[in-house]
Amino acid sequence: MTGTMCFEDVMRRAVTSRACELTELVRGCDRYLVEEMTPIVRRESVSLDMTTVERIDAAGIAALISIYRSAKEAGNSFSVFNAAPHVAELLALVGLDGILLSQNAKQTSHSDCRMAQSAA
Repeated sequence: MTGTMCFEDVMRRAVTSRACELTELVRGCDRYLVEEMTPIVRRESVSLDMTTVERIDAAGIAALISIYRSAKEAGNSFSVFNAAPHVAELLALVGLDGILLSQNAKQTSHSDCRMAQSAA
């Protein structure tokens, strides 16, 4: 099973009562993404739509690495797609573009961003 998830949807569930921006994957909000995504990537492969993410820092990058590691340990895959140019540039700068960025993922608009599952 392979799922496609939207960063904004995952974070909206995780931060309903917390002070995190839905457009940022930064220190203080990173753990919520890890808490929400880790159980999912342990069950299935996931591609995370990062359309709404405008800002990422070292803690956000570490969160993506942690999720990727959890997926790999479970025999699944984890990737991100639709990363903003700045976010993709930062991932490339630290050498994660070839590992995390999905090159063949379908571009989706923000309105199309919802969890879709299909058989792998």
